[in-house]
Amino acid sequence: MKESFRLKETFVWITADEKRYVEIAEEEITRRRRELERFVRWHPYFLVTLERYQIKGEVEVGGTIEKDELPEVVRRMIDAAGKFGIGPMSAVAGTLAEFAVEAMQDAGATYAMVDNGGDIALITDREVLVGIHAGESQFSNKIALRVKPSSSLIGICTSSGTVGHSISFGTADAATVISTSASLSDAAATALCNAVTDEQSIKEAFHAINRVESIEGALAIYKDVLATWGKVPEIVKTK
Repeated sequence: MKESFRLKETFVWITADEKRYVEIAEEEITRRRRELERFVRWHPYFLVTLERYQIKGEVEVGGTIEKDELPEVVRRMIDAAGKFGIGPMSAVAGTLAEFAVEAMQDAGATYAMVDNGGDIALITDREVLVGIHAGESQFSNKIALRVKPSSSLIGICTSSGTVGHSISFGTADAATVISTSASLSDAAATALCNAVTDEQSIKEAFHAINRVESIEGALAIYKDVLATWGKVPEIVKTK
């Protein structure tokens, strides 16, 4: 079954075999958003910075806590985005999707997918196709990644400089990153997209992400050019 869920700016599609897993995902997203919102009320710079977010010493969040007591959602976002020197909000969608799938798996799900605006976290006991939307490119909605069964979480996240409202300094129609973490894939996709400025830049753009451990592969689409790096699931045509 597949259901949508909206909470303020967050709009996700949740896929699972049973309704109870969908409800668990919704509860987890709600809880983690609440933690994030509480932190941002005390630290508004976290919400707007486009650079690595630095935390030194103690941090106040409705009181004083140590760095290692930060909400886990905040820490994951900082850690993922910090690997690329970009702001933590670059990882927000993937991080929320990741928490939701982890909660579903902890409850017993073997097939769970959360798509948060093109940033996907999943575990799967069957082959699945993950489509790629790339704006006006000829590849848009015509190709998909064939993902093999995996009980380990997979993050497949896409950033675009031509689609959507997210801030991007690049012009890729789609920059997609596959890793073992949706939080990491989300931030990496932003970094990759930022590095694509024209057709000639695509090959070098992968240097923005290829030294980060746990990233398995990536693809970039710029107009009628598609390039890949690393280990990417089989790319198939869609009907």
